[in-house]
Formats: sequence, structure tokens, C-alpha cells
Amino acid sequence: MAQPIDAPDHGRTMGAVNIQPRTPTPPATQPDHVEIEEPDAALAPLYHLILLDDDAHTYEYVIEMLAGIFGYGRDKAFALAAIVDNMGRVVIETAGREQVTGHQHRIHAYGADPRLPQSKGSMSAIIEEAGSPTAG
Repeated sequence: MAQPIDAPDHGRTMGAVNIQPRTPTPPATQPDHVEIEEPDAALAPLYHLILLDDDAHTYEYVIEMLAGIFGYGRDKAFALAAIVDNMGRVVIETAGREQVTGHQHRIHAYGADPRLPQSKGSMSAIIEEAGSPTAG
């Protein structure tokens, strides 16, 4: 036969349970601590980075630049180069403000096209809010 297990005595007897209502304890507050909710990144506004056409850069330069800065493959970079050449501008990225600003700085720092003597500097890119009527 199994030995009885000694249960701790909590002042209760079998069959009679003493239940007393508990008063809720208010949550501890820390007046020097304020939680600020971060805005949802999915709700942050988006911006277009728009490459502008000029006559001082070759298709090869644009393809190399887009591959180097954005990692775009040759086909995508060529398609974007053709659009900027024909339309005068092309959206090359849509992202948050910080990202497009960083890429804009990299475009402006890319340098002149060594294939053309008249190329004196980098291409130009502007930033527009994605929802603006002039974007695209």
C-alpha cells in the first residue's frame, strides 16, 4: 500500500474552503518613466527618389551607378536608363525618407562619367513624397 503524502497545512479542512474577496492592487506607477509608442513603420510616409536626365552621362554610367548603389541587375538598370533618357526622369526607388535621402547623397557623390569629357559631375536626383500629384 502506498504511504500517504503529507500535504502542507494551509489552515483549511477538506470540504470547507475559506474564500475571501481580494481587493485589486493598483499597478505600480513610475512618474519618471513614460512609455512612448513608436509609430508603425508601415504607416510612415513613402518618398520617391527620382533620377533626372542630362546629356553628360552615358547609359553605361547610369547602369553602373544603379548597380553599384542599389544592386540593380543590368536589365533593370538599362530599363531605368532608357526611361530617364526618354521621359526626362524616372522613379528609381520608393522608400522611407531616410533611405531615399541616403541614396540621393550616394548618387550626387558618384562622380563624373569618365567616358564623356563634358561630364563634370554626378547625375541629379530629387525626392518627392510618394503621394504627391507631381510624383512619377
